[in-house]
Parts: sequence; structure tokens; C-alpha cells
Amino acid sequence: MRALTKLLFAIGVLVGATTFSATKAHAARGVAFIHGTGSHWDAYNDYFTAENVDSVRTGLANSGNSTSNYVVINCDFTKYMWDAGAAGCVATALTNFIAAKGIGNGELTIETHSNGGNVLRWIMSNPTWDARYPNIISKIRWVNAIAATSLGTPLANAVINGNIFESALGWLMGYANDAVRMQQTSWMASYNASWLFGTAGRPALPKGFWNVVGTDVDSSPFDGDSWCGGSWGLDGYAQSVALDNIQNIYLNSCSDGFVDCSSQQGAGTTWFQDKSRTADAEPLSHNQSRRKCFNIDGILRSDV
Repeated sequence: MRALTKLLFAIGVLVGATTFSATKAHAARGVAFIHGTGSHWDAYNDYFTAENVDSVRTGLANSGNSTSNYVVINCDFTKYMWDAGAAGCVATALTNFIAAKGIGNGELTIETHSNGGNVLRWIMSNPTWDARYPNIISKIRWVNAIAATSLGTPLANAVINGNIFESALGWLMGYANDAVRMQQTSWMASYNASWLFGTAGRPALPKGFWNVVGTDVDSSPFDGDSWCGGSWGLDGYAQSVALDNIQNIYLNSCSDGFVDCSSQQGAGTTWFQDKSRTADAEPLSHNQSRRKCFNIDGILRSDV
């Protein structure tokens, strides 16, 4: 399915080349990275990590574009998805990036993680909300929604209910802020039924929304892969242990320690589940899917 979409896109470009050759010659391709829940000021280093972003963006060279045509967006995703600090902030950053780099129509690949997918779905589902949205939508090639919380997560329910254990989730999603409140499963069901496109029975999104799904968490101290995803080994392993415990208590067996597979696949189209494409068929925990683990960076690099 994804290969067919790429083929049709390439054919469309070829057919239009004669008429629009002058325009296409000046249009650039770019990639944007959009983080998940939380307020971030340096998502390049703190959320996605420099080694991951720098690996993915080098794929731009394969299409004859500059590897500097990228942006890592920092916004306040403790807010509701439509808030000025969330979707408004993303719209400002993308509009500035598009203008500065001369990004052409259908030339912007967006890599989102977790709640970032909800913010992008808001923009694509509500083009009249903000005058900047239509231009952004026209520039999007497709959105790669990594570990998206499209149907919400039971962890948000638990945080809002105020259970003592949930205070330990602060490092992962924050506390009882508006974004966490929004990602309660019942709240997301309401938004999906009324405001957002892409879920079952709702209009399709105007651009592709391709899901990368994490299906499990490994946390054995004797498995080196459990240590991937931290700024140093023990950090990565500690997060794997925490996510594995959370999965066992709150989530389905098919989950990444933060979001059930059903939610990750709840909007748009599933591109792939982790083990079908990752190195050595390793699962991607919610933490590892935003880091340079098991060749997820190489997969995304080939896609831009």
C-alpha cells in the first residue's frame, strides 16, 4: 500500500513535470519532527536525540535536496491539541520553515511521535480553524505517525483518576495537564467522532497518515537491546523496565508500554508494526521509537 502510494506520487510528479518544470525546479523537499506530550525547548537533543534526527535527515540527499531542510519543532504539548501553544505553535514553526526553505507542494514529510499525531490530525482535519492550515496541508507529502495515541491511552485515564502510582509517569507524559486529560480514551472517542478525521466511519485525512506501531517492550538486563533509548545505557534500561511494568498493569499485551496497538492504528493507515521491519525483529517501546534504535532511523531515512 505504501509502495503503491509512492509510485502514484512519482507518476504524478513525472506527468506534471512538463507543465510545471520551472516551479518544481525551485521547490525543495523537507522533513519536520514533532514531539509528543510535554513542553519542550530542545526536542532535537532531549526528545528525539541529535543522532536520530541527523540520521533521518540525511535521506534528503537521496532526492537531491539539502540535508539542512529539516526542523525539530518545540511547542507546549501540555495544552489541548487546538491550543495556540500546541497546534498554533506548530503552525507558526511549519509556516516559517516552509517559507525559509522554499518547500514545495507535497514535499514535506512529517515525523510525529505519540501525541504529536493528534496535533497534526487537528491541523489536517480543521483547515478553516487557522488561515495558515491550508498552506501547511498543501505542503505535506505524508505524516509518519510513530506510536500515535489516536484513540487515547488508559494511562491518561489513570493519571486523571489520581492514583498514587501514576505520579511516576511524570517523566513520560507529564501529570494531569490538559494534553493528558485530552488523551483519556473516552475524550479521544468524542474528538474522533466530532472534530478529527481519519478514524473508522469518519472522513479521510487530506494527506496520508501512516502509522509505525510499537508492539511490545523488552526489559531483560541480559538483553542488550533493552538498554537502547537512553542518553546512557542505564537510563535506557530503566525506562524499558518502567514501560514493561506499566504495560503489565494497564495495557494490552500488544502495546509499546504507553499506547495499545489498537490506538496506534486507530487513525489513518498502518505502515508497519515494529517487528516486521526493525533490525533483528526487535520491538520498539514508546521510548525507543523516538530514538536511534533497531534501524527505525534507517527506515525513516529511506522514506524522506
